[in-house]
Amino acid sequence: MRVGLMVNTQFPEGTNVAERIPEIVTQVKTARDAGFSSLWFPHHWLTHPMQMLQIAPLMGYVAAHAQGMTIGPNILILPPLNPMHVAEEAATLDVLTGGNYVLGLGLGYRQPEFDAFGIPLTERAPRFNEAIGLMKRLWTEDRVTHKGRFYTVNDAGIGVKPVRPGGPPLYIGGSSDPAVRRAARIGDAWIIVNSNGLAKSEPLMKTYKSALTEFGRTATDFPIMVECYVGANNTTAHEECREPLQYKYAAYAAWGFEGRKIEMGFEDYARDKFIIGDKVKVKEEIARYNEILGVNHFVMRCQWPGLPVEKTLDSIKRLGEIFA
Repeated sequence: MRVGLMVNTQFPEGTNVAERIPEIVTQVKTARDAGFSSLWFPHHWLTHPMQMLQIAPLMGYVAAHAQGMTIGPNILILPPLNPMHVAEEAATLDVLTGGNYVLGLGLGYRQPEFDAFGIPLTERAPRFNEAIGLMKRLWTEDRVTHKGRFYTVNDAGIGVKPVRPGGPPLYIGGSSDPAVRRAARIGDAWIIVNSNGLAKSEPLMKTYKSALTEFGRTATDFPIMVECYVGANNTTAHEECREPLQYKYAAYAAWGFEGRKIEMGFEDYARDKFIIGDKVKVKEEIARYNEILGVNHFVMRCQWPGLPVEKTLDSIKRLGEIFA
């Protein structure tokens, strides 16, 4: 099994974000030295009052410190963007990482983001499908002519091709049957975001594996993104990360993300959604998730707005020991 780090790019209102950049680099180096195999970066626009860095420049900034780790967005909201721009940007990041870039993509859900780009939410899926087909052509063909419903390229090619033949692998996010089937049909992996819990992820995994068979596709990487905190003491671990996680999920609820409001006791809400405890407890939970879902790539988010960086670094180091 592999372990990856979901890098925190979000900071509370009033935080001097520029002063926190060295902390991000330290987390990347700590994860690298602890044996983590991948780095992932969340994506949104218009998050005020929460401050959030944009990921393309940040991924390029930290690539020099990753030294062979896979890097990618988890997930880039594709439909509001022009696929020509995304294809060029992805090719550059693939070159910067020596062919270790993975492009994680999703439909998005926030109305203000789509309104700001002038894109109807109702066009998410067809734009997504057309964009992926066009990007694959841009990565593999010298010159492309494409006249689709939404996008046009007239006998032109991108400036630099990806290092990886065929372009970066596409990891598709989603938490519904149609989204999971789409991931099986056009993606190289489905990214599980377990915030709705194992009870929802388990049947979706069955849908995904069935769809892989139906479409004649195979997958070797089965990633899951989980909020994870590894404390020194199992009895105090929940309390140490409770407030930062509640802040994070209050923001999700304000954005209209279904199922993200914590309306019960924190430990009850976290059960089967987050992995929290000491090393023994977390190792047991990782084994349980692996057994239930068949996941083999745990992307752990170990920091949330307000959690001291020292606790984050300790959690990363303990995770490395678990996966060693």
